[in-house]
Amino acid sequence: MDQKFYDGLKMILPKDCVKLDEPMEKHTTFRVGGPADYFVTPRSGEELKAVVALCRAQGVPCYIVGNGSNLLVADGGYRGAVIQIFQSMNKISVKGACITAQAGALLSAVAARALENSLTGFEFAAGIPGTLGGACVMNAGAYGGEMKDVLTQVTVMSREGEIFTIPAKELAMGYRTSIIAKKDYIVLEAVIGLKKGDAAQIRARMEELKEKRVTKQPLEYPSAGSTFKRPEGHFAGKLIQDSGLRGFRVGGAQVSEKHCGFVINKDGATAADIAELMRRVAEKVEKDSGVVLEPEVKRLGEF
Repeated sequence: MDQKFYDGLKMILPKDCVKLDEPMEKHTTFRVGGPADYFVTPRSGEELKAVVALCRAQGVPCYIVGNGSNLLVADGGYRGAVIQIFQSMNKISVKGACITAQAGALLSAVAARALENSLTGFEFAAGIPGTLGGACVMNAGAYGGEMKDVLTQVTVMSREGEIFTIPAKELAMGYRTSIIAKKDYIVLEAVIGLKKGDAAQIRARMEELKEKRVTKQPLEYPSAGSTFKRPEGHFAGKLIQDSGLRGFRVGGAQVSEKHCGFVINKDGATAADIAELMRRVAEKVEKDSGVVLEPEVKRLGEF
C-alpha cells in the first residue's frame, strides 16, 4: 500500500468509500477477479474529479467501472485504483419526455422510470445489465435499439478534469464505440429523449423482450453478456456453434449450451479459464471460417 496515496484518498472520501485489496469477483457479473489495490466509490462528480486528479498526481493507474457487466478482471487483480461509479451516483429525474440520469444509474432503473412516466423508446435497454455510463461509452444496444437512438447529450470529464457536455450529433456513435471511448472520457450524466406512449404497450414490449432473454440467454449463470462483437455479415454465436463448440469447456468456463455467443462461469471458473476459452474459441472459428472474432468483454489486469 502507498500510504501517501491512501491518506490522500481518505482526505477526499469517507472511510467507507475507500477499500484496500477489494476482491473484484464481488463487482463483476462474471463473478471472477482478484483484488484491486484500492477500490473507491465517489458520491459526486466533484469527488470523482478529485480522485482522478490524485491518481494523476501520484502516478497511480485508475480504471472506471460501473457494475462490472462487461469486464473480465485477472485472477491477480489490478495494481491501481478501481473507481466504481454505480450505487452512489445513480440519480434519475424526468422532465417532460426527457430523462436525465447520472452515469451510475442502471439501465433497468432508467427503463423503469420511463415506464412510470409512459415514455417509449427505451424498452430495448430494460434487460441490459449495465449502467448508463458504460452504455454511453460503448453505444449499448439490443433487439434493434441502440443508445445513439435516444441520447440527447452526454456530460463527460476528461482525464485532466475538464467537464463538458457533448451533443448527441457529436458523439460519433457506431457499433460498440463512440467518441467517449476513443477519447477515454468519463461519463458523468446523460440526457435521454423519449416520446409519450401508452404504459400498457410499453410494459408489454418490456415483458416480450424479457421473455426472449430468459428463453434464449443463459441468465442463470454468471457471464458478461455477449462475449464477442458481431462480425460484419455474421453472428458470433452461429459461427461458434458451426465450429462445434457448443458446451466446450476450459476449467470452470464454458461456451453456453443455451446460446453459443455467451461464455459462462459454469462452475467456479477463474479469469484464466475464461480468457483461455475465449482464445481457443476465436482460434477455432478463424480456422474454420476465416472470420476473426473480436472480444466485446474488456480485460483488466495481467493475463
